Amino acid sequence: MKEEMQQYIENKLKSMADEDYLKFQMKICPQAKNRLGVRMPDLHALAKEIYETYGLDYFRYLKSDYYEEIMLEGLIIGLLRIDLEQIFEYIRKFLPKIDNWAICDSFCASLRLARWKRNKEAFWNFILPYLQSKREYEVRFAIVMMVDHFVINAYVDYVLPLLDTVKHKGYYVIVAMGWLVAEVYAKCPYAAAYYMCNCHLDDYTYNMITQKITQSKKVIESDKIVVRLRKRI
Repeated sequence: MKEEMQQYIENKLKSMADEDYLKFQMKICPQAKNRLGVRMPDLHALAKEIYETYGLDYFRYLKSDYYEEIMLEGLIIGLLRIDLEQIFEYIRKFLPKIDNWAICDSFCASLRLARWKRNKEAFWNFILPYLQSKREYEVRFAIVMMVDHFVINAYVDYVLPLLDTVKHKGYYVIVAMGWLVAEVYAKCPYAAAYYMCNCHLDDYTYNMITQKITQSKKVIESDKIVVRLRKRI
């Protein structure tokens, strides 16, 4: 089954390749390697087909030669209906494969925590150690998970102070931090404003946050004016 599955997936991906989309991908995410140019709706559909056909056997024989094969693995993890600790183990094995923001962010979005509402705290505790990882995209994973799933009343008071503990200075970590604060600013402006007045971030990170807030379409213009005035010189 190994060779049959691997060949089927590769052929399917190549048949869905879109040269125009590949050119677009190369512009917005130049870090990604060995791409075919398959659109996300097609990858989601293929992930569902693979999981329904092969189940967990897929993880025994998967390949990671193409960008899209890595993306598929992340999307299939998001489809899993198994014990939570087993899901965590698949996530742990997957994270070191992430080497660009597109796979990271698509993976985080695929982990629809509404499916595991009773286990939201377990997911929260799972992602926290990754804030201290030495790998850029593992830190980004933790932050983007907060963006996607934890900018809610029960967690908002805990989310932002954790950013002061992040030591990694990778560009895509800092951009994610800015994105997170912007999302909080849109939903809980007083909490975000308080954090910005009391945080211990370096100037570059702080100014990236102000940039992301002022670029956000979710933040009202009057708040953007205040944020611009707070930018560090």
